[in-house]
Amino acid sequence: MVRIQKSIGESEIMINEKKILAIIPARGGSKGLPGKNIKEMLGKPLIAWTIEQGLNSKYIDKLIVSTDDQNIAEISKKYGAVVPFIRPFGLAKDDTKTIDVIFHALDFFERENSIFDILILLEPTSPLRESKDIDNALEKLFYTSKAESIVGVSKVEGAHPDFLVKLESGFLRPYKNKDFNVMRRQDIEDLFFYEGSLYISYITSLKKRKNFYHEKTLGYIMPKWKSYEVDDLSDFIIIEALLRAHKEGLL
Repeated sequence: MVRIQKSIGESEIMINEKKILAIIPARGGSKGLPGKNIKEMLGKPLIAWTIEQGLNSKYIDKLIVSTDDQNIAEISKKYGAVVPFIRPFGLAKDDTKTIDVIFHALDFFERENSIFDILILLEPTSPLRESKDIDNALEKLFYTSKAESIVGVSKVEGAHPDFLVKLESGFLRPYKNKDFNVMRRQDIEDLFFYEGSLYISYITSLKKRKNFYHEKTLGYIMPKWKSYEVDDLSDFIIIEALLRAHKEGLL
């Protein structure tokens, strides 16, 4: 049974007396789209969309940005995020693992005797999620007794494996099936991909497993239009158009 109560902390509500930390990782370097985390999208920096979504969550107790970039830090603070440290260079390389960035932040707060129960990772490159997605995913995790984490997923559509082919010496060959009999779309099995906007885990589980993905991970289904993330300029243009359509009530 999930118990919801008013909190005297930073969040509006606590569930089962769990303290929740949200981390937005935003390093300065980006090869696909330089400066993307602070590139202006519909009148405000890209990272601001995620900051505002986290701040508008009913359940998040503390929202921080982990960055190595002073400019990102200042912009993040302007939009209401806490920037408790500047991430060391060794944790801001192209090959830095996100889990190491998370543990760096958790270690920082544990040294400050600030202990959290649940960790939310919010990538700034996924601005199409909404605050209600964060809260709904948290509630789904709370209500599922055996679950330890929940991540955002979206349904595979056009690139479903049943419709894929490969090239062998220039000739088409089925990727999955043994022949060229293409299945009807309504007959194929529903598959989902990790869409990147939402990662939530109990911290005890995250420390043990060092991953959000395992046999006790729930899927939170995001619609196709929310599943886009910014990797390059074409992504940025598409997402900006989707945000505009959403603001106009078309999505």
